[in-house]
Amino acid sequence: MAMSTVVRTWRSAPRPAGASMLVTAGGEAVGSVSGGCVEGALFDLGHEVLATGVPVFETYGVSDDDAFAVGLTCGGILDVFVQQVTLESWPELPGIVASVDADEPVAVAIIISSPHTEQVGRHIVVRPAHGGKARLGSVAIQGSLGTDRLDDTVGADTLGLLESGTTGILHYGPEGERLGEGIDVFVNSMAPAPRMYIFGAIDFSAALCRVGKLLGFRVTICDAREIFATPRRFPDADEVVVDWPHRWLASQPVDSRTVICVLTHDPKFDVPALEVALRSDAGYVGAMGSRRTHEDRLRRLKEAGMLEGELARLHSPIGLDLGARTPEETAVSIAAEIVSDRWGGSGERLRTTDGPIHPGAPR
Repeated sequence: MAMSTVVRTWRSAPRPAGASMLVTAGGEAVGSVSGGCVEGALFDLGHEVLATGVPVFETYGVSDDDAFAVGLTCGGILDVFVQQVTLESWPELPGIVASVDADEPVAVAIIISSPHTEQVGRHIVVRPAHGGKARLGSVAIQGSLGTDRLDDTVGADTLGLLESGTTGILHYGPEGERLGEGIDVFVNSMAPAPRMYIFGAIDFSAALCRVGKLLGFRVTICDAREIFATPRRFPDADEVVVDWPHRWLASQPVDSRTVICVLTHDPKFDVPALEVALRSDAGYVGAMGSRRTHEDRLRRLKEAGMLEGELARLHSPIGLDLGARTPEETAVSIAAEIVSDRWGGSGERLRTTDGPIHPGAPR
């Protein structure tokens, strides 16, 4: 097959880096890189790459004025790398699939630009070291980019991106120098789904669980009350745990992509849980309740020894002001705040704002 992969985007690009489309020799297209804007052009390009075996780097959407002419009507810009993929050139494919199916982190680093054309398309597969060709004490590498130095340098940097779930391009000198130029490497990180921990087995939790799954989270519901915390009441959850929230949370993995939502409405549950959550590496910590409940909760947390800097991380009352009433509407409000917090959005109506839609992008 030929695989077209978005490796870099600017402005309002419809799909992020890592989005891929496959074209088979039989004429089938699978996946999407732009939501339909440039798939036709990539279908033809994919057949060319299948015929020649030569990788191709293409840019679509040069400017707002001529974006429609090149097929990208939104005005965004996509860099796309197209290469032939076979089991002979990618013997690691079955292992990559197995890692993804097992929720094990794995990343692929591909040379997409080099002064040595024979290097373009070479790749390595990178995992945290637990077998295989282990190097640098913590990295397991399969394949080669051409030299041991380049493999070691790119492998270590790729592991760093994988641990944060980041996909992007790295730049190196001809011999693998980190401060050099000439070799561009695209790293596609396939990390396990980010975690959402919801404390409180209530109807609001069930609604938030459904929205969390829609956003791609692995969702756990935790409550100490066995009669309420049952898989039957939360069929959409990946896991339902009966335990005291603070005790369970203290034993769980938490990283910058983790979302923690405390919906218990009971000080004996939520205050100890928030003590653990606010001192963790979680990217988002929110707690539900009225403003009176919030003030009482802050007082209790301060009495428990929480510092102002730790309390400043708390999103409480949880969610954006949407006027939500039902559990489902409240779940949308919470999810909107999580997305806004992750990407730096203002939460304002887009029609009342000016500038780029995506924060950090040029006008």
